[in-house]
Amino acid sequence: MTESTTTTTARPAERTPGQSRVGSSLAVSSPSGLVTEQGRTTISDVVVAKIAGIAAAEISGVYALGGGTARVVGALRERIPGGRTNHSQGVSVEVGERQAAVDLELVAEYGVAIGDLATGIRRNVITAVERMTGLEVTEVNIEVQDVHLPTDEQDEDDTSSAVRVQ
Repeated sequence: MTESTTTTTARPAERTPGQSRVGSSLAVSSPSGLVTEQGRTTISDVVVAKIAGIAAAEISGVYALGGGTARVVGALRERIPGGRTNHSQGVSVEVGERQAAVDLELVAEYGVAIGDLATGIRRNVITAVERMTGLEVTEVNIEVQDVHLPTDEQDEDDTSSAVRVQ
């Protein structure tokens, strides 16, 4: 009598719209130290978004984070006396008890290999978020919305001068 064996390959479950990208199961002891017998540590989405934004901006070849509107609002905010830089601009996150998922929107410098840029950003974001928060980063999705050309800076200077004159 011959026995047959069936091999199955585990694949990640597909998400339906509105379904969470991060797990939220509660464990008595977690390797991250966020959920223990002594209590639970909760990390806000804003904290993870700031860490991810700073880590992404550190990579050479990232001109700016965020889409066009977000960058305009960010530039206005920085011109206000006492205004702060929004490090989470162009970053959205989903944070569970032990995992986080990150979405980034950015503008790349012209001439940079976008595939290499994305790899560097993912590596830096995952390392920073996991090291600082203890959360497991399940995914980092990157949307390159534009490419910054060196001539764009001249155009921006001309536009901002015209706005100041009015």
